[in-house]
Amino acid sequence: MIEVWAPAARRVRVRLLTASGGIRDERGLRPSTRPGWWCADIDLADGDRYGFLLNDADDLRPDPRSRRQPDGVHGPSAAFDPSAFSWTDAQWTGRQLAGAVIYELHVGTFTPEGTLDALIGRLDHLADLGVTHIELLPVAAFNGTWNWGYDGVLWYAVHETYGGPRAYQRLVDAAHARGLAVVQDVVYNHFGPSGNHLPEFGPYLRDGELTSWGDSVNLDEPAVREYIVENALMWLRDFHVDGLRLDAVHALHDDQPVHILRELAERVDALSAQLDRPLSLIAESDMNDPTLILPREAGGYGLTAQWSDDWHHAVHVALTGETEGYYADFAAADAVAKVSQSGFFHDGTFSSFRGRPHGRPIPDGVPAWRLVTFVQDHDQVGNRAEGDRLSATLSADRLAVAAVLTLTAPGTPMLFMGEEWGASTPWQFFTSHPEPDLGRATAEGRIAEFARMGWDPAVVPDPQDPRTFERSHLRWSERDDPVHARLLALYRDLIALRRAVPALTDPDMSRTRVETMPSPDRPDAAPDARVYRIERGDVAVLVNLSGCDAEFEVGSATGVLLATAEVGVADGRVTVPRDAAAIVRDPGPAPACG
Repeated sequence: MIEVWAPAARRVRVRLLTASGGIRDERGLRPSTRPGWWCADIDLADGDRYGFLLNDADDLRPDPRSRRQPDGVHGPSAAFDPSAFSWTDAQWTGRQLAGAVIYELHVGTFTPEGTLDALIGRLDHLADLGVTHIELLPVAAFNGTWNWGYDGVLWYAVHETYGGPRAYQRLVDAAHARGLAVVQDVVYNHFGPSGNHLPEFGPYLRDGELTSWGDSVNLDEPAVREYIVENALMWLRDFHVDGLRLDAVHALHDDQPVHILRELAERVDALSAQLDRPLSLIAESDMNDPTLILPREAGGYGLTAQWSDDWHHAVHVALTGETEGYYADFAAADAVAKVSQSGFFHDGTFSSFRGRPHGRPIPDGVPAWRLVTFVQDHDQVGNRAEGDRLSATLSADRLAVAAVLTLTAPGTPMLFMGEEWGASTPWQFFTSHPEPDLGRATAEGRIAEFARMGWDPAVVPDPQDPRTFERSHLRWSERDDPVHARLLALYRDLIALRRAVPALTDPDMSRTRVETMPSPDRPDAAPDARVYRIERGDVAVLVNLSGCDAEFEVGSATGVLLATAEVGVADGRVTVPRDAAAIVRDPGPAPACG
């Protein structure tokens, strides 16, 4: 049976097409017993092309729940039978998020080919690296050939340029064969600016209520809420995905008695019990609100985890010394200590960037792994004017320190593709809007935004220029360069150490203690010239970002588990050279710098 929710239509017809695009049949739909729904007794076979005609128009519209769009988001839909795939992951029992290491990647720029099948060819690299979860930026169908993925307009269809839904199933099956869980980034807070025909069917959007990306999704409408929930279940059930990353949940404006995030968590937990494997929901939020991850019985929404931008900001400032914009507050001497020990920096404190108090404290007992922490990600790299990674400005020594901080943090660490070898390629903001006016407006808006911040417009890449997209591809041959190879080996060793040493995955944040001191050769106490002793139970992470050797007093039974440079060990002291870090057993008193 064909069904479609189209309460805005007076009349709905379905047109069936031949493989070459000719009209095979056309029939009217009848109102369903469900208000706003239309249906017809038609069975579609896998691959059958079809579309809807609304009212008296002759312009074909794709199915709002289309599983495949072979000719783009303006073309007809193609039926897709998810059960036709021969899965080989029957023994896969899933992976919980506790103890995980996530790897974020963009399908279109991860490999030269930019496809899901090409990504399969790189899974062995990720398995050898030691990550447990791969997180794919959004793959929902959008108008154009390439972009970051956040302009999706048909959420149920896998973008055809990447290979479509069958290739997606092949990827997940191959990932599970290598012990890798898959997390899919999904966008439920807005639709893309181009190719969205859904408002012609019904009130998917709220009139006059805007988010940063356009009209707000209409969460007052039960059918729209179910559209979101069913989409989430589709990824987890039909594509065997292990978790979802929920984009910008602060833009989900919901005044209903049960918030959509709680509703999602309840339905996903039920599916998890049915499938007998863990399923994770990870929220991106700028609210610093622990309600997202608190248990439902405690008044929370019951999501698995949320990103911690505060951890990124504090560590980024410590590594780079940048204090402009939202980084300003994180120059505070206690920034790294607070995010390591408490999770949030702004937990009700004043945010100078927002001009008001921000956030709430995380209650005692919330496990640290519920916070996803990272020193680089698609936003924090790609939303810089030139899309420059840390490798563009930091020395090889400081990149090694960044690796240590990321992979010994109390939270769930996440890496951004290429970070593990210090990729030299940028990751820039790129689009391919087919409409000239939209493409021009996007490019001009991007350039003007950074010009207001003092950037030379000539250095801001044009997102519509295909070269911007090409520049953002990883260069895999770099891994063989000695400098890149050393960093890659360090990441492998750190991930293995994290798995081997229980203290490094201890979920109790109360057992993390951080001491901070400025370098004596930098009396201004600049944030990128500090020394940190981060104690994780019986392990201490000794970090020296100062301009001189740092000496740490430790216990007599100290053993150096890992170091990014040669360290001195004598008489109960460990000497860590500048721009280096060491991980040791049996920590002792506070450090002395000299």
